[in-house]
Amino acid sequence: MSEITSAEVIEAHRRAGRGFTADGVRSFIREAGTGMPVVCSHGMWGSSFLYRKVLSELAARGLRGICWDLPGFGLAERPDDYDYSWSGLGRFSVAAVEELELERFHLVVHDIGGPVGFELAAALGERVATLTILNTMIDVTDFKPPWSMEPFRHRGLGELWLAGLTRGLFVRLMRLQGIAEQQSVSTSELGAYLELMRGDDGGRAFLKIMRSTERTPEKQALYRRVVSDPRYRVQVVWGAADPALKLGTYGEQARIACGLERIHTIPAKHFPQEDQAGAIAAHVATLAR
Repeated sequence: MSEITSAEVIEAHRRAGRGFTADGVRSFIREAGTGMPVVCSHGMWGSSFLYRKVLSELAARGLRGICWDLPGFGLAERPDDYDYSWSGLGRFSVAAVEELELERFHLVVHDIGGPVGFELAAALGERVATLTILNTMIDVTDFKPPWSMEPFRHRGLGELWLAGLTRGLFVRLMRLQGIAEQQSVSTSELGAYLELMRGDDGGRAFLKIMRSTERTPEKQALYRRVVSDPRYRVQVVWGAADPALKLGTYGEQARIACGLERIHTIPAKHFPQEDQAGAIAAHVATLAR
């Protein structure tokens, strides 16, 4: 039997969630389970599709897994005039929490979903029960995008790199940098990431997001305060083989900023949600208890 197509993968993803509106933007959300909410914040080359396995694993542990598409990502709208900075995407996340009437929740962040999630926690820290940090950046002034992402930041070059990013090349990049357990995700699923990134605007919003990062001392100070906030418990869970945000650099920066003695390492690259969903959910559930 032939493998399903990426379009069929995306259609199944669409059927598994629902639309909702926050901050005037129509977006898409996936949920699974009951119990206390766990808000999962995605990053680049991601959307709620990234967390589809994690949501099921959270549900199996008595929690309600939630992930929405940030504006410019996945199945969300991509307004030309939207603020795609970390601050702007953080404001959307605050509006989403209010729209979903989440009084108290656990928070999981990854990639640029780290800074976005930190913006959320900075605004609604009294509602955060626990914070789980996955392969992201806190000391943002030192952050350097990996070689595969750096071209997108530059006008002209980014448009050329995006246009030349064929499905075959993209799949190879994902397997090289993102997936440790190769059999855990099909070529069609990886192809779905590319289609969800490009969306109906050909990736224009994605390029705006890449060019709207706020790597300032002020943001770094804010994020350090967020991860050391005594109102909630914090842990760092890291894909130990991540070639983009390396454990010894970004993982250690996170550990130090959080004031922790250890990092929970898992055998994964940059997208542990794909091949270590159960391990992620187990760490979240353990901290929640």
